Amino acid sequence: MIAFCWRDNWIILDVFHGMTDGTGAYEVLRTLLYYYCSERYNIQLQAAGIRLVGDEIPAEEWADPVASRTDLPAPRRNEQMSDALNLIASAGLEQDHRHTVYSIAISESEFMKFNLDNDGSPGTMVSLLLSRAIAKLFPDAKDTIRVTLCVNQRKALHTPLAHQSLVGGAFLEYKDKMRDWPLDKQATAYRGMVFAQTEEENVLMGVASIKGINGLLLSKESDQERLGVAGYINALAARVITATVSYVGKANYKEAEQYIRDFRLWTSSAADGLTVEISAVNRRFTLDFLQTFSSPVFVNAFLKELEENGIVYDLQDVNELELPNIKLQWTE
Repeated sequence: MIAFCWRDNWIILDVFHGMTDGTGAYEVLRTLLYYYCSERYNIQLQAAGIRLVGDEIPAEEWADPVASRTDLPAPRRNEQMSDALNLIASAGLEQDHRHTVYSIAISESEFMKFNLDNDGSPGTMVSLLLSRAIAKLFPDAKDTIRVTLCVNQRKALHTPLAHQSLVGGAFLEYKDKMRDWPLDKQATAYRGMVFAQTEEENVLMGVASIKGINGLLLSKESDQERLGVAGYINALAARVITATVSYVGKANYKEAEQYIRDFRLWTSSAADGLTVEISAVNRRFTLDFLQTFSSPVFVNAFLKELEENGIVYDLQDVNELELPNIKLQWTE
């Protein structure tokens, strides 16, 4: 779900992630903003780069770049990965089932300077600061702190115009030997992990893994069987991932951006219980902490990490995370 505040009015757009991701959704969003602005405020925006009614959509956007691939490398086997630190169990939150989102705003220019000073980027630095916060909460934990940073697979597929859901992940492990390193050295290590895992061969292994899962789901004859497969995949993800970070970046709203006061991106929380979505609009980042629980323990630890590194923030609000809940039905 994408939500943005236009002057004093909130507009909410639901997007099915099984069909597209941020790249495709932003095409729709830019079109929506163009028409909304024109109709509601009688403002004529420049149409360059905006998809309007009647435009022809090229085949490169429709064609699925994964379905026809027969040369993908063997997928990586996550079953062989060590167990990741489970946040819910570690913090004793097994009985806390109130889905909650905490929204934090940070100056874009100040955070970008912080990133550059420490050889980082928005996604890697948020992943690192979250890893450091978790490590300080559980200094004696034996399991690995492993944050998944979402990765755009289009570059490796050589299909920049494709608008299907094409998101993979890079696994960032906060290794024991790193804990005494200075922040900039830790950030360099995280950037190195991202660089290595976003090489074409490694990304394509992730593509092959997702294609295999989709094929397995489609091979099942009933929804009950498909739900069983999905449950197994979720359990595996929860075992190997501590938290998920997604940087959706700037949507290039063009002239419409000046009218957007706030922007949020809410998704279902990952199987591990915590997802951080990072978006940028009007010279500030918004970090949405999407949780399957209500406790602020991890948010507070992250905010403390920001404070200790001189990063000014605004905890904007706390909301119950309400998303469409479409349940599959099956017959015996």
